[in-house]
Amino acid sequence: MVAASMKILLVEDDDLLIKVLSRNLTTHNYVVDVVKDGEMGWTYGSTFEYDLIVLDIMLPKLDGISLCKRFRTNGYSFPILLLTAQDNITAKVQGLDAGADDYMVKPFDPVELIARIRALLRRGSNNPFPLLTWGDLLLNPSTCEVTYNGRPLNLTTMEYDLLELLLRDCQHVFSTEELLDRLWSSEEFPSEATVRSHIRRVRHKLVAAGAPHDFIATMHGRGYYLKAINTEEFSTQLATNTNSNYTAEESIAVAGEKLSDGENYRPASDYQQQYLAFLNDTWKSTKAKTLDQIAVLLQTVRDLQANQLKTQQQAQAQQVAHKLAGTLGIFGLTKTIHIARQLEYWLGGREPLQPKHAPLMKTLVMALQQDIEQTTLIQMSQIPNGQSPLLLIFSSDSEFNQSLADVAATKGIRIEIAPLLEMAKTLITTESIFDAVGKNPDVVLLRLPISISDSDNNIWEILQILAQRYPELPIVVMSDRNELSDRLEVMRRGGKLFLAAPISAEQVIDTTVNLLRGTEAAQKVMILDDDQEWLRTLPTLLKPWGFKVTTLADPQQFWTVLQAVTPDALVLDVNMPQINGFELCQILRSDPHWQRLPVLFLSVLTDAASQNQAFTVGADDYLCKPVKGVELANRILRRLQRVKAWAS
Repeated sequence: MVAASMKILLVEDDDLLIKVLSRNLTTHNYVVDVVKDGEMGWTYGSTFEYDLIVLDIMLPKLDGISLCKRFRTNGYSFPILLLTAQDNITAKVQGLDAGADDYMVKPFDPVELIARIRALLRRGSNNPFPLLTWGDLLLNPSTCEVTYNGRPLNLTTMEYDLLELLLRDCQHVFSTEELLDRLWSSEEFPSEATVRSHIRRVRHKLVAAGAPHDFIATMHGRGYYLKAINTEEFSTQLATNTNSNYTAEESIAVAGEKLSDGENYRPASDYQQQYLAFLNDTWKSTKAKTLDQIAVLLQTVRDLQANQLKTQQQAQAQQVAHKLAGTLGIFGLTKTIHIARQLEYWLGGREPLQPKHAPLMKTLVMALQQDIEQTTLIQMSQIPNGQSPLLLIFSSDSEFNQSLADVAATKGIRIEIAPLLEMAKTLITTESIFDAVGKNPDVVLLRLPISISDSDNNIWEILQILAQRYPELPIVVMSDRNELSDRLEVMRRGGKLFLAAPISAEQVIDTTVNLLRGTEAAQKVMILDDDQEWLRTLPTLLKPWGFKVTTLADPQQFWTVLQAVTPDALVLDVNMPQINGFELCQILRSDPHWQRLPVLFLSVLTDAASQNQAFTVGADDYLCKPVKGVELANRILRRLQRVKAWAS
């Protein structure tokens, strides 16, 4: 939760994305103006005052890159966050070179978007500290909690906005006109009496909490400001703000969400349920529109089959696929997003499509249509059971702890921090982590001190006790000593993963997220072999491990099926008619999208030359026939686990 009084211009032409983004931004207490083309974006951005602009790249009249350049050329310095479905390095470099401050690829997590906006606004803020204080008044932007001398203030959204604005620039006298401009969007037309009414209500609530009547003072003819506190108090306050080590609750507590003016705050869990209901309600109307777009793509396929597809029609179909990818991303439909992006890729190729491409295009469009038709309910799968996962950190490094806290907030992960050495004795003498820290964690991270010796038995005891008492609890150990002896000690004591410093906070949290994902979804395995009898046997052999197996006997259909299935692992035979497995692996590795797909060869060839050639063309593993189901399954699982554990 951030800067309730901040004003944002959203330049986006997708009505659905506008609806969802506007809701998220206003729920997080931003004032939002929306325009739908680049020229109008320039008119608004150069006329009104904004704290930040959220800008799509593909816009009518003036594209986002050109608009960004125009703002920078004319001296506008407000932060610009670009949004686009173009997930490639060239587009990112163009956007950043044009003057953008950050770049997000659709689909994106709304929590991460808000965190990035918060970070951009914080860079230019005069007060970068996580808490805003003035005398006995304390406002926590992370939780939207306001207290005076320890007593909570129950504020509406606009009252909170007003107080936060005064706190963020406490030496400034705000005129009524400034408050109207900062706190209300261009679509609202409040009067000066509205401002006076809000000031009066905030004053009344402050006085009820024990504040003086003139805590918000009036300078007649000029406006409103916070009454100055004495110099000694002010110096003490600055020192406290600068040096405090805020607790996890103060810095990244799960935020309560603010609603429309006149309503009070609600817990984050309530907001998640409300947002999920909002998405499902929106999907009811959106689903029909996406199926209409599918009809456009199906007509494109029919024209392609008849060799009647025109260049302009292909370009329009590419735009449809692009919009579909963005729309589906809002609802978190990962598989359908991938198919839509594949369609966009093929439709946007440098050369016009040929009739020979029609089977591939039809397969992709039909798969997309089927997935959309079968989607009746949107689910928040990234938050299991509606509960944010908890990461327990044993660490005495305050800077490291704060960096993790900032990143964890963007990933929807709660953290609890306990000093390492101080907690050692407590943990050893208590029966459970719950007794020691008050909560049951989902993952534990041990940050070892920079210098440890063999005599530091308490540190290793923490690890061993945790592993013995909670065998299902993943334990990650981070150390500045990247020694084999340390790695061995961690593994022997029960550690799950070993991270060698230096490592970024993002990498640490991503490791945690990957551990939390578990193996809920069935892993998709694609097997290509010209032995039909063998193909009929494999699904039965692999069934006990829960794999979703797709078999294929014709290598000519390899690419079409690969694009449609998007497997998590691929098993290839070597000797096949027309195209051998080595050639297929080379084709696969030549495509950046498939370079990290685990590839296992399964062949009757046992000679060293064949095995060496397999690894030369990009194989991850090589097995010889005949093979037992358990051996093949374990080889596949090991490759999948490695990809998952170290995926960025």
